[in-house]
Amino acid sequence: MKKEYRVKKNQEIELILKNKIYKSNQYFSVYKRINEETSHFRYAISVGKKIGDAVVRNKYKRKITAALSNLNINLDINVDVFIIAKPSICNVDYNIIYKELAYLFKKLNLLQGEKHE
Repeated sequence: MKKEYRVKKNQEIELILKNKIYKSNQYFSVYKRINEETSHFRYAISVGKKIGDAVVRNKYKRKITAALSNLNINLDINVDVFIIAKPSICNVDYNIIYKELAYLFKKLNLLQGEKHE
């Protein structure tokens, strides 16, 4: 995904967390916040040190980013998303990451053509 779709500043991530609209499962917690200042979807990813060293953490960040780019996300909505990977993500392959993120994004009404309560 393009760099313009990333949330970079700590203050913006804290605002997403303070909004407290989230869904979670055993692998991820996904927080969302409506952001009127932007005209497109933005995301941030956090992979903690419990998951592994820097090489392992970056590997999972790349897998999550790849899953995000393959999801049918409505990029025109002005939403910021913060994805937190839980330690249970260790030794999980890409297909499960994709499936679990798709489930959470569907629950948060972020996929195109999907309406779920």
